[in-house]
Amino acid sequence: MTQTPHLVLVDGSGFIFRAFHALPPMTNPDGVPVNAVYGFTNMLARLLRDHTGTHLAVLFDASRQTFRSEIYPQYKAHRPEPPEDLRPQFSLIREATQAFGVPGIELPGWEADDLIASYATAIRAAGGTCTIISSDKDLMQLVGPGVCMLDPIRQTPIGPAEVEAKFGVPPEKVVDVQALMGDPTDNVPGVPGIGPKTASALVGEFGTLEAVLQAAPEMKKSKRRDMLIEHAQAARISMQLVTLARDVPLPVPLEDLPTREPDMLVLAEWLDRMGFRSVLARMGGGQPSGSQAHRAARATAHASANGTLPTTAPATAATPAGEVLSAPYHQYETVRTAEALQKWVTKAQEAGLCAVDTETDGLDPLCANLVGFSLCPAPGQACYVPLRHEGTLEAPAGEQLEASAALHLLRPLLEDDTVLKIFHNAKFDLLVLDRAGIALDTIGPVDDTMLISYSQSAGLHGQGMDELSALHLNHTPISYDSVTGTGRNRIPFAQVPVDKASQYAAEDTDVTLRLWHVLHPALRPAKALALYEQVERPLAPVLARMEKMGIAVDRAELARLSADFEARMKDMERGIYDAAGRDFNIGSPKQLGEILFDEMGLRGGKRGKAGAWSTDSSVLQDLADQGHDLPVRILDWRQLSKLKSTYTDALLRQTDAQSRVHTCFQMAITTTGRLSSTEPNLQNIPVRTEEGTRIRRAFVAPEGRRLISADYSQIELRLLADVADIPALRDAFHLGQDIHARTASEVFGVPLEGMDPLTRRRAKAINFGIIYGISAFGLSKQLGIPAGEARSYIDAYFARYPGIRDYMERMKDQAQRTGYVLTPFGRRCFVPGIGEKSAARRQYAERQAINAPLQGGAADIIKQAMVRLPAALDAAGLGSARMVLQVHDELLFEADAHEAEAVAQIARTVMAGAARLSVPLVVETGIGQNWAEAH
Repeated sequence: MTQTPHLVLVDGSGFIFRAFHALPPMTNPDGVPVNAVYGFTNMLARLLRDHTGTHLAVLFDASRQTFRSEIYPQYKAHRPEPPEDLRPQFSLIREATQAFGVPGIELPGWEADDLIASYATAIRAAGGTCTIISSDKDLMQLVGPGVCMLDPIRQTPIGPAEVEAKFGVPPEKVVDVQALMGDPTDNVPGVPGIGPKTASALVGEFGTLEAVLQAAPEMKKSKRRDMLIEHAQAARISMQLVTLARDVPLPVPLEDLPTREPDMLVLAEWLDRMGFRSVLARMGGGQPSGSQAHRAARATAHASANGTLPTTAPATAATPAGEVLSAPYHQYETVRTAEALQKWVTKAQEAGLCAVDTETDGLDPLCANLVGFSLCPAPGQACYVPLRHEGTLEAPAGEQLEASAALHLLRPLLEDDTVLKIFHNAKFDLLVLDRAGIALDTIGPVDDTMLISYSQSAGLHGQGMDELSALHLNHTPISYDSVTGTGRNRIPFAQVPVDKASQYAAEDTDVTLRLWHVLHPALRPAKALALYEQVERPLAPVLARMEKMGIAVDRAELARLSADFEARMKDMERGIYDAAGRDFNIGSPKQLGEILFDEMGLRGGKRGKAGAWSTDSSVLQDLADQGHDLPVRILDWRQLSKLKSTYTDALLRQTDAQSRVHTCFQMAITTTGRLSSTEPNLQNIPVRTEEGTRIRRAFVAPEGRRLISADYSQIELRLLADVADIPALRDAFHLGQDIHARTASEVFGVPLEGMDPLTRRRAKAINFGIIYGISAFGLSKQLGIPAGEARSYIDAYFARYPGIRDYMERMKDQAQRTGYVLTPFGRRCFVPGIGEKSAARRQYAERQAINAPLQGGAADIIKQAMVRLPAALDAAGLGSARMVLQVHDELLFEADAHEAEAVAQIARTVMAGAARLSVPLVVETGIGQNWAEAH
């Protein structure tokens, strides 16, 4: 070897199984299954194009029997035989390596991993370097100086830092950790009860497996100590099983592995025979034609449906669900034994991806118990694992796995960094699994089909699984009502017969996986990939941790508020009865309508479809604006009643044993990307009223801690100045001027110094009104001035800032042309009503189109900040700090009192740097014992 060698080693056996399970069924022109062959071929083509070393080889397993079987006969003995459709593909994959001119190497009695270890050792001894194309955790022990790994699916490097992040120890200690924790996938026994965290902690403390075992008798008495002593020999055997041999005789010498250009005639003939000529076209070897082109197009469509293959079709390739996902539904398995569950876990690990869903006995993930779970590693292949079904005399539940045993088998799959877990509404399932004992921070990586869809289609339709299934798969899933009943006849899911529960639950994961196959490849063409990967997907676990943490409330203060509101409502009721001329049920819209419009004869009433008078807030506000007393009193009473029922009463009911409230953040509801919250809704507490302030005062920090509020200042106006490119507004923000006073000065021609507060108030109303597309009529009502005067203000505003009018017209035009508008960060906000014939509805949609980029842009910015803040706080050593609440443009943190100032500083820095605009982002922070003090 005359030059510095770089050997690229491909873990062929590992890739075969991942490709087989990742791709839907495919056949070549002879009818032979080829989905794994196609995936392997794409991988080799990309490797030769992008990651060519000086030397190259593909390593395969020769047989199941290796030297490890002699050490421990149970090693991998439980693994099922390869699927029927995979068996004929092994020889074709070996043909593929020959067609590409790449050496394919195997050796009886040794695993491919041992050959990889030995070749990597040999090339390092020769002064070269090695790249291992694999994500197999067993190969991570080889990473070190001159040896790295590359995940062939995600095309991401794996170096010492990534290995330590996974195992908690450097690569040279990986085998010690693996020996302690064992591996149920390969039947490596390990020490019972020792998981990844405990294993890495022990090795970190004592240095090696042997040192841990030697120290065990001196450890504090515990179950862990007893297990280490009792299973010491099993751990030593495990060490032999997981340690790769690095001195296997090399079947092909290093000097015989130089990378060569493939013989294009040989390769073209083989690819044509297989129906893979689209691969040849991408390698510059010509274009497919005729019937071969049709076959290649079908193969390309199959590949593009799976967003994880190393080489996929061009972004314009079609992914018809009928062709791509044609596997039948409802042929699902009920898993009742550990052996059966282990087979499904192994299948999922080999596939490299798996849809997962949980079934519970409640809708609150922080309280619900796990009734069962389902897995789906490939379309049409799904199972349900019942855990806590009660059964009846007519339909007994039958054998079920004990929950802890099932979760023990499931844990390695969920915690495997090389397997993508796919959920629909992942936040719910992560919290359910966390409560069941699998910490949400250990699960990953995760995809969420709800958020994948939402990132592309906010406002266009709902994001529920059933709706997306009908829309994208043309399939109507089994409904929850059909298995549990409805109304008074509804039964808990734990009482659903297991056979019905299995079909329902397993189908959910099947549908979820098929949706992923269809929706994930569409992210890039929809220009939503960055939004999903950088904002929505990483935000889900952040919000899950916030929901789990909750926020503390002062129950005594809430009780006082509730009593006070009730007393004030009683006083109000007497005045309402006097104004109405008689007593009536104030909460009855029907009775109120009769009094206002039949008895009092007020004008402006509107009847609904049922013939009753409408008495909603807009109707009452119109009557109040006309000077009528009763509607004013009703509005005040309703406001207090809502605060009492929604907050003071509800919060008392919803606190846990630690007096904390846990809201649920809805991630895929709004058109603009804003978060909303439910149970309780903490987003609508009035900001500027005395009652709202009193309610905020009831949200408190526990003793010794503080609440820290961080709030973006006028973020939507800053976005308006940026996207509409308004120099005067940009200058004002850069200079730190009062933006409303500056607007008043610019529009009304009055000096900034000594400005009349009324003039500033009018400018403020216009500034915020413009964001929401306010009309002259709306502004006149808000300011209490004639409509003509309001119109003159708006005209003067646009005359001074013509760029804002241009922006508004652009947004309306874009919505009319495309059906959506874009935030400054690329989020599509659909505006379905933009084509309405009704002028009123169309104008409402136009106002949505104007506001959505600003409100959505603000949502994008604060979400970016929320994703970055946990790591920033950890890096700053602020371990006590927790983000507990998000309300529109404000974040609320809880931290130890002595760290509060530092938390505020980190929040300001991260939030201000979450986006780059032509104007500065300003964040105002406050610290207090309660929310009102901090805000």
